[in-house]
Order: sequence, then C-alpha cells, then structure tokens
Amino acid sequence: MHSSLLVRGLGVPLQTQADALSAVQNDPLLSSSLWVNVALAGLSILLFVYMGRNVTSERAKLVWGATLMIPLVSISSYLALLSGLTVGFVEMPAGHALAGEEVMSQWGRYLTWTLSTPMILLALGLVADVDAGSLLTVIAADIAMCVTGLAAALTTSSYLFRWAFYAVSCTFFLVVLYALLTEWAASATAAGTDDIFDTLRALTVVLWLGYPIIWAVGVEGLALVGSVGITSWGYSILDVFAKYVFSFLLLRWVADNEGVVATARGAFGGAAPGDD
Repeated sequence: MHSSLLVRGLGVPLQTQADALSAVQNDPLLSSSLWVNVALAGLSILLFVYMGRNVTSERAKLVWGATLMIPLVSISSYLALLSGLTVGFVEMPAGHALAGEEVMSQWGRYLTWTLSTPMILLALGLVADVDAGSLLTVIAADIAMCVTGLAAALTTSSYLFRWAFYAVSCTFFLVVLYALLTEWAASATAAGTDDIFDTLRALTVVLWLGYPIIWAVGVEGLALVGSVGITSWGYSILDVFAKYVFSFLLLRWVADNEGVVATARGAFGGAAPGDD
C-alpha cells in the first residue's frame, strides 16, 4: 500500500526534501491527488465536529472521537507528503523490473494508515460491541500490517525480501478480514447494530483490498503501472471512500441511534451511569 515516483534521466539522484517538493509540484496529476485529500479532510473535520455537537453518551463520544481522528490524521499526513517531508528516494534491488532505478517513496502514506486505520477499526468495534480482547488483537494486526507494508516498500537489499514483507503484511490483513467477516459480524447482530455494521464492513473490506492490489501492480511491486499520478489517484480515491464516506455514514447513524450505542457492553465496559 504505497505510491512512488520513478525518477528518470537525472545525473544526480534526488535525495533532499527540496528535491521531493519540486518533484511533487512538477507532477500535476500527483499533486492534485494529494491536494484533493487535504481539501476533503478539512471539510470532513468541520462537518464531523458539527455532526457530533449533540452527542452526549460516553460511548457515543468515544466513537465520535475515534472517527474524528481519521480526517485529522489524513490532513496532516497529506500536507507532509505535499511538502516533501515524508518522501524519500530508494534504489530498486536486483531482480526488480526497475533494478538500479531511483524511485520516490511516499512513505508518509504509511504514517496515515498506521494512525488512521486503527481508528476505523476502533469505531467499528465499538459499534459492533466486540470485547476488548478482540478489539485490541485486531488493531494490533492492523498496525503490524501497515508496518510490514512499509518494510516491503523500503527494502532495497533484496527483491525477495520485499515480497516476503508484502506476504507477511497480507497475512496480518487476513486476520483483520477474518474478524470483520466472522466474530465482529456476530457481535454486531447480537448488539442490534448489524444494519450499519454490515454496510460499513462491506465498504471497508472492498476498499481495503484495493491497497495491496495497487501496491502489487505499481512501481513497488511488478511495475505494471508506471505512472505515479495514476497510482496516487488510485490510493487517494480509496482514501476518500474508506475514510471520509465511511466516517460520514457512521456518524450519521450514531447521531440517529445514540441510545443503541450508549447501552452497548462490549469493549471498555458497559454504559456509564446516566448515559440513558
């Protein structure tokens, strides 16, 4: 789950933050894919604050707070990418289709995923009323998925190890998928929140599957897609629906069904006195 820019025809490899900033600015397709997320994240923050203005129960506030963190993390991360702060340059190892080529590595995307996807799972878990043990286990697997995905993208010593890290990352992803499709679905049914959970689960599963696919066919993997702009737009479109649309649907449901959320008794205990 990563985006890169192949740097061709340069006598000196790009290595500085200023070089990264220039490379991003000089690619309209790439920069526009980042700016659109900055704009949508900013609008989402304002909208979600407004939507949560009447939330009063402790558990609903926790769901709302976790959901609000998603665009907050995203706007910071995308600004870092645009500035070149979270961009680096790596040389592809022997065996890779672009072996020896300098590639721009937008590792800042992993910063977004490592911090925002646990918030998505936390919100989903609270709505599904899963127990704390299951919630923390799935979040741990999610973080491990992001970290090993980053390792796959930044490993330059061995093409084999790049794919080894990719395989490990996908294995952690399977743990997350298994929980969403089985245990958490059963918990949501028992809690009476299966209507919204099923919708959000389908959205999450389908969209999250897109990230490793883009990685595999992009510059980092098989290099079947060589355009950084197209690749970046692919990630950005997934982010729009996996983060902002997801969050909007969830917060709208919580605002209309706060009583159901407040009486849940899964992770972090039951409803606090006076929540009803």
